[in-house]
Amino acid sequence: MGKAKTILYFIAFCSAFTPSRSCDDHAAHDHSKRAVPSVHLTPPTRDLEWGDINVIHTTDTHGWLLGHQEPSLPEPNYSGDFGDLASFVTHMKQIALQRDVDLLLVDSGDLHDGTGLSDGFPPGGVDGHESNQFLAKLPYDVMAIGNHELEVYANTLDMHTDFAPQLKGRYLTSNVNITVADEKGNAVSVPVGNRFAKFRTRKGRRVTALGVLFSFTGNVKNTTVQKVADMVKETWFLEAVREEPDFFLLVGHMPVQRDDWPLVFDAIRAIHATTPILILGGHSHIRDCVQLDDRSMALESGRFMETVGWMSMKLPPHKKDAIKFSRRYLDPNRVTYEFHTRHVTRHLDTPFGERITKGLLVLAKRFDLGFTFGIAPHDFTISRSPFPSEDSLLSLFIEKAIPVALAVNNTRASIPSFFIANAESQRFDIYAGPFTKDDQFTASPFVDRFLFVPGVPASAVSKILPAMNGEGDLRRRSAEEFDRREKELYASGNIDARFKRWLEAMDKRSGEERRAHGNLTLGYVTADSCLGVGDDTPHAPMPFFSAPEFIGSNVPNGTVDTLVDVVFLDFIQNTVLGALNSVQQDRNFSASDVQLYSNLTANQVLGVYAQLTWN
Repeated sequence: MGKAKTILYFIAFCSAFTPSRSCDDHAAHDHSKRAVPSVHLTPPTRDLEWGDINVIHTTDTHGWLLGHQEPSLPEPNYSGDFGDLASFVTHMKQIALQRDVDLLLVDSGDLHDGTGLSDGFPPGGVDGHESNQFLAKLPYDVMAIGNHELEVYANTLDMHTDFAPQLKGRYLTSNVNITVADEKGNAVSVPVGNRFAKFRTRKGRRVTALGVLFSFTGNVKNTTVQKVADMVKETWFLEAVREEPDFFLLVGHMPVQRDDWPLVFDAIRAIHATTPILILGGHSHIRDCVQLDDRSMALESGRFMETVGWMSMKLPPHKKDAIKFSRRYLDPNRVTYEFHTRHVTRHLDTPFGERITKGLLVLAKRFDLGFTFGIAPHDFTISRSPFPSEDSLLSLFIEKAIPVALAVNNTRASIPSFFIANAESQRFDIYAGPFTKDDQFTASPFVDRFLFVPGVPASAVSKILPAMNGEGDLRRRSAEEFDRREKELYASGNIDARFKRWLEAMDKRSGEERRAHGNLTLGYVTADSCLGVGDDTPHAPMPFFSAPEFIGSNVPNGTVDTLVDVVFLDFIQNTVLGALNSVQQDRNFSASDVQLYSNLTANQVLGVYAQLTWN
């Protein structure tokens, strides 16, 4: 590959895991100041509806504590950082005091895996440990565990030994245990946090809170996730909900629709028919709301700090009279925060919030998240651009980045090759401008290895991808098979199908009409099951283009007998082998035929490509 490419490869590999000072001294993108949105932000349309009990809700933050700082829409909508949120909460607490009402702050899990703040730790660190300290500083009343807290044992242990104690009994893991050694060295299974909490609000209202995770099957060894259906039969659960509180607060990493919240709800309703129940869910990354009866509300507040949820409950003069609920989905930016706190302050920033922002910037600098691999020539998006196209991140990854990056220092680079990946391997869009170490984490966070099967005839190679995607007569999948596969993926933690269906429905419902309106910026346009308009700020929905489940590079040129290396991510090995054996009968390929293709992992590919082509 030559000395120049070898050096570039070393720089990319080194900067992906350690601060750039330990590599060569290269220019870095300035991360010392927070970016100011370069576009006009639309303010909210109306004040929030306050009740007697009010809730500010976050979920699926995934490390996005510095907000979204890119200038391309809709990113400026979400440009507020966690320091801004801290200031907002402080002012909202003051408003609650003036109104003499209760205001709670809750989170529904998934603090890990998403940005360099959570994932960019140096060797020897623990994912999310540093970034989680900032969440622990906010006055959360209840937090629940997410599935991303259970995919690496060291992360779960850190939540158990470091994070949960900081919440002082309010980090709830009702159906999630970790196996640890007791004082005598014996292995014992204990809750990661606490199974439930009982406390009083500032106004003295009695609360019984639970923290429930969906029936997740992808948890790491030495952690246990009990099925929700079994949890509600446990003695501790029945004892915890037996005494009637003023309201139940169910916080959990589980979508508010098409999942098991009704099991928890019905178990409580069997004992307390009219007690108010507030449900704050998560996991599917969407904005959603549903009322399971007229004395409850269930709210889900998006992902990646793109939404801050609001719920209020106004209690009637008489206990059995109707309860008035409201919900709102806030765009987390300074314009939103200033609009809703203008009754108590003209200036959003508080000393507490400024300390949070400063601390996050110091952490970003310590992790060297501003290290610049190259300059992206334009935006590359996952679902807002057709696949394949020049603007598609999926096309960039599979057709350009992988072939270029994996050819570096690879003895098999001269052999014809065909690359396959799952579309979900790319998690977030890339925007024009500096492509930094932090952008590499957000766009392609997974550490999958590249494997290959050598010696596959080109005639079979061209049929593999259609077979994997169920096209034509090669491998027709029934609706039942698709449903079964989606359920398996969902149980293992994959919510990509649900999230994309939500985006697609949003675009089909009002996309072209609202985008043609002209004065609406791009953003989320929510249709949920609760009364009234939920979005705090009006937007036009993003365009949506579907993509296949599996994507592939161009089939190499040659004759039908040309032998090709079929290269794929280890995550999809079984699917690739199954498809390969279905499209040819000359040979039965098995795991024994699979070899390691490159020392690069999936999350390093874009960085190497950017250094080779975007400078």
